[in-house]
Amino acid sequence: MKQALMEVMRMNRICRMVLVTCFGSFILVIFYFQSMLHPVIRRNPFGMDICCRKGSRSPLQELYNPIQPNPLELLTLKAPTYYVELEKLELSNTAILHQIRRDQVTDTCRANSMSSRKRRVLTPNDLKHLVVDEDHEMIYCYVPKVACTNWKRIMMVLTGRGKYSDPMEIPANEAHISSNLKTLNQYSIPEINHRLKNYMKFLFVREPFERLVSAYRNKFTQKYNTSFHKRYGTKIVRRQRKNATQEALRKGDDVKFEEFVAYLIDPHTQREEPFNEHWQTVYSLCHPCHIHYDLIGKYETLEDDSNYILQLAGVGSYLKFPTYAKSTRTTDEMTTEFFQNISSEHQTQLYEVYKLDFLMFNYSVPSYLKPE
Repeated sequence: MKQALMEVMRMNRICRMVLVTCFGSFILVIFYFQSMLHPVIRRNPFGMDICCRKGSRSPLQELYNPIQPNPLELLTLKAPTYYVELEKLELSNTAILHQIRRDQVTDTCRANSMSSRKRRVLTPNDLKHLVVDEDHEMIYCYVPKVACTNWKRIMMVLTGRGKYSDPMEIPANEAHISSNLKTLNQYSIPEINHRLKNYMKFLFVREPFERLVSAYRNKFTQKYNTSFHKRYGTKIVRRQRKNATQEALRKGDDVKFEEFVAYLIDPHTQREEPFNEHWQTVYSLCHPCHIHYDLIGKYETLEDDSNYILQLAGVGSYLKFPTYAKSTRTTDEMTTEFFQNISSEHQTQLYEVYKLDFLMFNYSVPSYLKPE
């Protein structure tokens, strides 16, 4: 009996040793493949060293040159240090994901160089959507209908120097007051170039048609948006609706989605003036073929991507991205319903308007689009 018990204990020790060896080998394999990838990730894209910010590492350094744990030391650590180091591994994997997203943009710009780079030089007016955070050396290009209200709140907390602590305590209308945030077009040309070269630049994108439906629902189906009804609704009704009533022509508050789509694909609309920012393409708002964005967040992974950016900025321990009331979101199913009554011809024309956004940010052609 005693001999059998000793044999069982000996087998247990062997099993534990095998388990530890396998786990260590697994960690080393992970680090081997990451080291193969890190010549791409770790390279500073600007070809220069970036000075440390106030004695700490800048977000760009955290992104491109992360401090990684030693895989051998990782096996000897105990909680909670072990979990802190393990989180660094996870952040490194996230950096690889964002490298893939950056490469997608670069490849699309290169493949569509004639249409994506119509102008070689940007003007200050092209930079009015780029919000600057001097304290954390970051630039955020806001895209309406892609969580920009909450991100503007976050930027107000980051740039407020103690004035704000909870982003959700900032009223939505206050977040959209232009004087509350500084944009890149307010700087001199040398200052603009310096910040574009040395600050971490990011934006958030969304499936183009879902964003479009969200803009329509918000601006044309809500009774309080009278300014949009007057400026755009009346124009859309006048051009796209036959036998419109005098009331509809005067108020413009009952625009149908089909009329909105017809307005967008109408060549006269695009010749007359640029699209409103709420339905303008992302590549026209943020110019990703002219400006190298270090991080491209997606609406579909909004909280994860947002909190990753806050971690790179060194504020992730005390500032989190606000959670959303999901019941109010425009969903893929909702978007499908809105496109049911759009003709195949108009669907195809609308896709051509937003084609670069689909390609650049790796969104597939919607399954509900009808072939002509």
